[in-house]
Amino acid sequence: MITLLFQGQYELFIVLLIAIVISLSFHEFGHAWTAKKFGDNTAERMGRLTINPIAHIDPIGLLMVAIIGFGYAKPVPTDPRNFNSYYASAWVSAAGPAMNLLLAFICVNTLALANLLQIEFLTQPGPVIFLNYMALINMLLMLFNLLPIGPLDGHYILPYFLPKKQAYQYTRWNAQYGVMVLMGLVALSFVGVPIFRFLSSIGAGLANLLVIF
Repeated sequence: MITLLFQGQYELFIVLLIAIVISLSFHEFGHAWTAKKFGDNTAERMGRLTINPIAHIDPIGLLMVAIIGFGYAKPVPTDPRNFNSYYASAWVSAAGPAMNLLLAFICVNTLALANLLQIEFLTQPGPVIFLNYMALINMLLMLFNLLPIGPLDGHYILPYFLPKKQAYQYTRWNAQYGVMVLMGLVALSFVGVPIFRFLSSIGAGLANLLVIF
């Protein structure tokens, strides 16, 4: 992403950075809010039940976003011993991607409604570019985090859909190799394998299906 600066595209760099920070913050807030609903206030006690980016953004993760366009936020802490449901871990994990889906839904429909009602401010190039990128970034974050590998949210969800034995085997496998597989996918994307472009194209197609106006 830093290549945008070298190309003189300062405005686009800022737009993307702001969109990513907002998206990551809402993603983590979704985890924290859902954990509290299922009986665990660990995140709330640590100041994470907020959409304030300062509470969620990891400096190294943000630097990675600025340089390579791929980074991370601080994981929301939870204590499963406090959960009041067997399925709490799955719901808490799904809440982050669900929040990204909600943001994408709001963005695409704000644009659609603005065009329908001819709301002049929202049909200007600046808001249109920002809302489009917000929608695409959130769809990408949703799809990426649902991958059932490494520390991504999907690896907490998949075991609930597997028979007990296979769920146990998968959990052990992911604990041993998940991070390596995830890093391998990221590395492949940097050497030309279009992993993120593939997810982005799927996300763009799904975003079009969210329009209700």
